[in-house]
Amino acid sequence: MTDRVFNILFLCTGNSARSILAESAMNKLGEGRFRGYSAGSFPKGAVNPDVLQFLTRIGYPTEGLRSKSWEEFSKPDAPAMDFVFTVCDDAAGETCPIWPGHPMTAHWGIEDPSHVEGNDIERERAFVTALRYLENRIKLFLALPFNQLDAMALKAHVREIGQTEGASSRRGDVA
Repeated sequence: MTDRVFNILFLCTGNSARSILAESAMNKLGEGRFRGYSAGSFPKGAVNPDVLQFLTRIGYPTEGLRSKSWEEFSKPDAPAMDFVFTVCDDAAGETCPIWPGHPMTAHWGIEDPSHVEGNDIERERAFVTALRYLENRIKLFLALPFNQLDAMALKAHVREIGQTEGASSRRGDVA
């Protein structure tokens, strides 16, 4: 592994739950070698409060988490992304901005835990499941031998990761 930090952008439509979970998990598991960000095509403007409570309870970083537009990351002064992963099917089907530097993209869709209705335990279980699927994908991603893979092999691996357990019904590669 090189000494450089890789920037990863997780996209969802509302940027209030799944992409926020992924950003926090990447920043926890990436151990400073990988920096997670998140954004939405139509951000809700606020992070789901259940997500923030859940992340705080399990000791994951929440500082700076906010619902924001993906347009922030297409500007010239934005951090250059190395990878862009969509985590919801709606965002995967949308036309994304042209990302500076042309990062590698893949679809890692999972079901939206914030759509689960029920009591506190049922809603919490949905967030635990979503985070587990995201963590599994992030761990597979972090374990890739980046310095040994050419671009085509790396792209194949990041797309395969999106097909692991918990993949939502739409299995496209777009981001």
